[in-house]
Amino acid sequence: MTIQEIENQIVAEFSNFEDWLDKYNYIIEMGKSCPQIDEKDKVNENLIKGCQSKVWLSAKLEEGRIRFRADSDAVITRGIASLLIRALDNQTPADILASDLSFIEKIGLKEHLSPTRSNGLTAMVKQMKIYALAFQTLAQQQQ
Repeated sequence: MTIQEIENQIVAEFSNFEDWLDKYNYIIEMGKSCPQIDEKDKVNENLIKGCQSKVWLSAKLEEGRIRFRADSDAVITRGIASLLIRALDNQTPADILASDLSFIEKIGLKEHLSPTRSNGLTAMVKQMKIYALAFQTLAQQQQ
């Protein structure tokens, strides 16, 4: 599936909920299925700076596609990471860099987060795109 197709699915799922308490609960549930980071990757280098809670994010390039893993000490943050991973995992660096992740605005996520959680969301997206840029640059250098 393309990033856009996954984003459309997410928007459709969130449209089933009428209030934000239900949406928060759904995000928390999603966090329970977040692709877990290896314990050995829970190091300072993988901590997202700017998050209120601790969030570790790792990325590996496998057959030209990035595989993301994450964990957090806060359930809502783990759910947000899970949403981002769902949209960007197993995609090419070029597709990740080209994505605008419009689903974040469409579901109203940023506006319903506290300012510190919103900053954390932005920091996670930024780090995922930095990984994509690094892998894309590495691939170009190897050609």
